[in-house]
Amino acid sequence: MSNLAPIYIALALESLPQWQLEEDVKAIGRKFIFPDFAQAFGFMQSIAVKAQQLDHHPEWSNVYNMVDIRWTSHDAGGLTERDIGMAKFCDDLFSSTQGRADA
Repeated sequence: MSNLAPIYIALALESLPQWQLEEDVKAIGRKFIFPDFAQAFGFMQSIAVKAQQLDHHPEWSNVYNMVDIRWTSHDAGGLTERDIGMAKFCDDLFSSTQGRADA
């Protein structure tokens, strides 16, 4: 899988307004906040199942009700279509929960 061209990254981020392009232009990140730990952990579990199916795993952390996710494709050395697809999956999953977005 090849890296996305800068113009495609910019276009993709228009549909992912909560995601931030990192300074190295090799990853995108977003913070998700939930009412409690159980919802945050359930969110992570759902992403983990999808990530395992696609063999594409996030860099992430969890502190109580906050999940911070970073998508990049290490094997390609930057952003790929897989990262954009997983960011969209995360957004769709989040919108189906009771969480609130704080970035």
